[in-house]
Amino acid sequence: MSFLRHCRVATRSISSPRGLLFSASATTPLILRGPTAYRAYSTQTEKKSRGGALIALTALAVGAGAGYYFFSSDFSTAKFSPVSPKPPVHGELNYQKVYNQIADILEDNDWDDGSLGPIFTRLAWHASGTYDKATNTGGSNGATMRFAPESEHAANAGLSVARAKLEPIKAANPEITYSDLWSLAGVVSIQEMGGPTIPWIPGRRDAEAIAATPDGRLPDATLGSKHLRDIFYRMGFDDREIVALSGAHALGRCHPKNSGFDGPWTTSPTLVTNGYFKELLEKKWVEKKWKGPKQYVDKETGDLMMLPTDFVLLQDKSFRPWVEKYAADEKLWFNDFASAFHKLQELGVPRNGSEKVYHFKRTDEQQ
Repeated sequence: MSFLRHCRVATRSISSPRGLLFSASATTPLILRGPTAYRAYSTQTEKKSRGGALIALTALAVGAGAGYYFFSSDFSTAKFSPVSPKPPVHGELNYQKVYNQIADILEDNDWDDGSLGPIFTRLAWHASGTYDKATNTGGSNGATMRFAPESEHAANAGLSVARAKLEPIKAANPEITYSDLWSLAGVVSIQEMGGPTIPWIPGRRDAEAIAATPDGRLPDATLGSKHLRDIFYRMGFDDREIVALSGAHALGRCHPKNSGFDGPWTTSPTLVTNGYFKELLEKKWVEKKWKGPKQYVDKETGDLMMLPTDFVLLQDKSFRPWVEKYAADEKLWFNDFASAFHKLQELGVPRNGSEKVYHFKRTDEQQ
């Protein structure tokens, strides 16, 4: 949610204090929210009604240009071809069934706060957030995080857990690519944790290690607004979308052994709400006195935290108005977040405009 450099939740420790987001929470009863319900967890404190329909964003046309890389299993023999291979056939795969299979494994009381939802969201984000519009490289097409060195990038520490948890789903549905599976897991997680409906389109193809992107394309939590713009403008996002995507920090927590940072952003780290923006505006934040990297904690309890990249959303004159709007209007944020997250997941995926767009039913809507 981590968005930004989400906090690593693996057992591996790193020396760099870079990172951000995603963790989860305990048992999962369904809580009614208007005509539907969502999966709730024991750490959640927000129980309120929220807005409904979202605005679906038309898929980005990010054609491959003059050609593309055609990969063999031996990626050292990759060849360049001016003709795209035949895309996979999707008609035989029941994506709602795959959605439900992912939803069934979200609850995991042995994992962090009790849900895999935040780390699946982080996996989907990190698989997409490497896109560079200038070179049309990176993005959700390829799933190159399966390979070193991308799997070993500091920003991706801990995501081996998410990838491993999804392997049984892949085995049960061999037709689905890893690229589609990871992006779909992000959609499932957001919707099942009470967030908006995210439009989703299949058709991503897996690549080999030669297509992996260089380290440093994901945000660094220790830096400021210029860095955020450099990262997100490179992908084609504007200031409004940067703030909207930052709202994913409603999810998860940071862990000292992984990112160096410590604590959750909100009191409901497994519930998608506009609570991140409310906390940012309404609480008094002070710099934490400790031996770790610079971060902020709420003065009242010291239990919640914000990172330097969070705090700049208050300080920057272009970012702050959107923080205020989203804190006041959750439906507005849901709409903008759904559009921005869909856009994020389409980065680097060649489209022709004729693809089917899926709007999945939540598990409680199928009962």
